Amino acid sequence: MELSEPVQKKWREVITPHNNLFKINYKEIWDYRDLLFILTKRDITAIYKQTIFGPLWFFLQPALTTVVYIILFSRVAKLSTAGLPPVLFYISGIVLWSYFSECIIRTSTFFKDNTQILAKVYFPRLIVPLSLVITNLAKFTIQILLFFIIYLYFLFTSNTVHPNTYAFLLPVLILLVAGLGLGTGMIISSLTTRYKDLAHLTTFGVQLMMYTSTVIFPLSGFTESKYRLLVMANPMTGIIEAFRYGFLGAGELNWALLGYDTACMVGFFVIGVLIFNSIERSFVDSI
Repeated sequence: MELSEPVQKKWREVITPHNNLFKINYKEIWDYRDLLFILTKRDITAIYKQTIFGPLWFFLQPALTTVVYIILFSRVAKLSTAGLPPVLFYISGIVLWSYFSECIIRTSTFFKDNTQILAKVYFPRLIVPLSLVITNLAKFTIQILLFFIIYLYFLFTSNTVHPNTYAFLLPVLILLVAGLGLGTGMIISSLTTRYKDLAHLTTFGVQLMMYTSTVIFPLSGFTESKYRLLVMANPMTGIIEAFRYGFLGAGELNWALLGYDTACMVGFFVIGVLIFNSIERSFVDSI
């Protein structure tokens, strides 16, 4: 009996090692877009599952934080709000900073949080941090609706809000925030596989960074150059100021500062990819 010739199999996927630390396989990520959707949906439904208020926490968190800031910083400390109603000033900074901080905090622990999956199943590892950024984007979209509700109230009932065409920069600003959060989160997450102390410092560091941004006070309130430079060094400062300038007519639209923020975003993302690709090969052994 003659044996038939071996049938050539067309493999659906061929897994090969990455030789270039700067390489991102965009086609592979696109091929796993269904997994990206599944992980995003899982994270969104798991955030407030089995909670009393459920999705209302998306609104309650920035609303309660805004109330606390109004009492502490506007009423007690008498800090300037650049001539804006305190509720608008604080919530405009809170929603952007919350997206940035959540991206960093959630992404910074994804190696540790998903060890069981990452160690047993192959898929592009970047899918996990991307899903976390998209999950937080969905949360940000809901929270910014709260800002717009308050914003429209003051727009039609007072003369303190002066929007302009620079409000159309919002998609660019969101992209900058997402890139900063993703890049920084990947750097921290990659390093925490070897240096566990970073996991404990991340939340504290992000909170400390907020006090060197313009979430609580306007950039125009800094007259001394050394403190002004410290605040401007925070890559979120230019983004928050541009957002307020476009929608509220207050703040500073500094193109040089936005260029610096963009350079920081690109730099953090490139460094994050470099460290991520180098750690990805052996993280299971060290985590």
